[in-house]
Amino acid sequence: MNIRTPYTYPQFPLRRFVHEMTDGPFGSALTSSHYSDEGARVVRLGNIGSARFKDADAAFIPMFYFRELRRHEVKPGDLLIAGLGDDRHPVGRACIAPDHLGPAIVKADCYRVRLDENRLTHRFAAWALGSSTVSDQVSASTRGSTRSRINLEVAREIRLPVPPLEEQRRIADFLDAETALVDALSTARDAQVRCLEELWVSRLAHRVETWIAAHDLVPLRRVVESVEQGWSPQCDDIIAAPSEWAVLKTSAVSSGVFKPLEHKRLPDDISPDLRYQIADGDIIMTRGSGSPEHVGIPTVAHPDGRRLLLSDLLYRIRMSQGWSSEFTSLILRSQPVRGFMALLFRGQSGQTIKLRADDIRSIDLPAVPIHLQAQYATDLLKERQALSSAVAALRKSSALLAERRQALITAAVTGQIDVSTASGRGIEE
Repeated sequence: MNIRTPYTYPQFPLRRFVHEMTDGPFGSALTSSHYSDEGARVVRLGNIGSARFKDADAAFIPMFYFRELRRHEVKPGDLLIAGLGDDRHPVGRACIAPDHLGPAIVKADCYRVRLDENRLTHRFAAWALGSSTVSDQVSASTRGSTRSRINLEVAREIRLPVPPLEEQRRIADFLDAETALVDALSTARDAQVRCLEELWVSRLAHRVETWIAAHDLVPLRRVVESVEQGWSPQCDDIIAAPSEWAVLKTSAVSSGVFKPLEHKRLPDDISPDLRYQIADGDIIMTRGSGSPEHVGIPTVAHPDGRRLLLSDLLYRIRMSQGWSSEFTSLILRSQPVRGFMALLFRGQSGQTIKLRADDIRSIDLPAVPIHLQAQYATDLLKERQALSSAVAALRKSSALLAERRQALITAAVTGQIDVSTASGRGIEE
């Protein structure tokens, strides 16, 4: 791949090439009540990837209603631009409507564009809109504090590099091929991560099933000192200094790993209720969530010297009689016990699902001798650490691939690499 002296192709606003540009119907013109199981496709934000149409999120409206909304129609080959974005999905990203789409319209915050392709091709424009150079420009024009948004007029003013037409086609062909290789590697890394995560779940389940088969069962209430719910003072959503008090968020434990910096600072005018102070070795468990997989997640607290308090969305479980907190937390996290725990949940999916303290106390644990619990927990945690290190390495590799992909797109559309000598060379370089 030949690296040219960096330069930029001439840049022009998108409006210079636009034949037609429209957004989707807003407000009551298109709501969830209009959706159907089949009919015309509704292109939503989730379908617009970076130069890739994402087909998984499919929604439809009846054909009779499609005919009423025809001015928002999308045809295969149209350029689609996302007018709304966030940290993971940049505003202004674009893709091409695929050939198999069939009858379709765009939804609100999705823009359908038809260009003069004798001067600017849809394929090149989609890649250019996904480049860092253009993405940074779009970000500077956005509004919105949590999700970035651009309107049609702002979208029309986005400035794109515009090389000669044949060069546009070569660049698009090059990026189609090269990013496909990068994406295949990323998909393989993601599959490896899932395999390692499933391996840990399987190993933990096997160990716990072995202990359950080999030992008598004892209800948790027989071996705990207390199961307490926290409190809910009005807090500042900032990280507290080590000398200040703070109240834990559910995100501090919901991943199964204790994160002491996931907290809110307790204001100086509120006195800490020391009944809810979290000590090293406490088991902290999520009490409720809108999703059952996030209810009853335990982890062992290690405050690292921070002054942390329990929130009302969490339970604090303190073991007694010498029982190991790490051992107990591993059992509570295992699939066999979580399967039983799910039967105790109160509420329905989509609403707040809760686990009561009395139900936690009723959970049976294998009565492994106390002198063996710490060793069993240590052995399992070493296995988890080894698998976690492998997962971290794979995720780092995926992040580097994503950076490589983005750098490649930006270099190609701005003319920093000569794609005529780079095509077919793969990503090894």
